[in-house]
Amino acid sequence: MLRPSIDDMLSGKKSRYSLVIGVAKRAREIAQEAAQEGKIITEKPVNLAIEDFKAHRYAILEPEVNN
Repeated sequence: MLRPSIDDMLSGKKSRYSLVIGVAKRAREIAQEAAQEGKIITEKPVNLAIEDFKAHRYAILEPEVNN
C-alpha cells in the first residue's frame, strides 16, 4: 500500500481536503483516458494519481482568500 507523505504532496498548501479532491479528479481522468484508449490498467487509478501528485506533475490550485 502506498503511504506517501501528505506534507510532500501538499507542498505548502493548507487544505488536505483540496489534496483529496485533486487526487480523486486525477484518478477519474486516468480511468477515463484508459477507457477511451482501450488500455488495461494493472494499477489502481488512485495510486497512479497519488504518484502524479507526489512527483509534482500536478499541483493543487487553491483560491486566494481575501479577508
